[in-house]
Amino acid sequence: MIKKIKHLSCNVVNFLWSVFLNGLFTLLPIILTFGIFAITLRLLQSWLKPISKIQPAFLRCIPYSEIILAIIIIFLIGTILKIFVLRSLIHWIEGLLARIPLVRPIYMGIKHLVQAFSSQDKITFKKIVLIEFPRKGLFSIGFLTSELVSELSPDKEKKFFNVFVPTTPNPTSGHFVITPEEQIRVTNLSRQEAMAMIISGGIIQPDRF
Repeated sequence: MIKKIKHLSCNVVNFLWSVFLNGLFTLLPIILTFGIFAITLRLLQSWLKPISKIQPAFLRCIPYSEIILAIIIIFLIGTILKIFVLRSLIHWIEGLLARIPLVRPIYMGIKHLVQAFSSQDKITFKKIVLIEFPRKGLFSIGFLTSELVSELSPDKEKKFFNVFVPTTPNPTSGHFVITPEEQIRVTNLSRQEAMAMIISGGIIQPDRF
């Protein structure tokens, strides 16, 4: 009788624990998603705090009005640039930044990285590839950027390619790898799918597969 009671109590505990885990794992992605968005919004709000000093009084009562105003400003600048009004001014500012020794490498590096991820720009990551990195037998997702010029090639009889291997979960940093053509495996991943896999550490994989 005592054994039956113990067995029954164990079953009840296991059932309750299973129900709890089911509820937890159902709610956890939703809670984490909202949490990440909340943290991101607070971070953006702190970055855009200077805008609150210039925004109209009627916007200050709206939550996250700084972000709304920043989005409006970005749209306005984008519209003006489309009609070539400010393009010469932007080029002048870029030329000025390019002449400042400490600012130039940071600005130009960020600009080229942003251009590389932009599908509207000609400077794009051409293919998503797999390469053996950081050692033989381990593979990393990389972005094929260009073919290495023959003057820099370690072996003139082979083709070598430049590959950018992003880090997880921050893909804006990574490793620049020069690898021979035969060690590159081209995938049919899109840039968005590859970035989702890298940022999530492989948790998110393309649904089409």
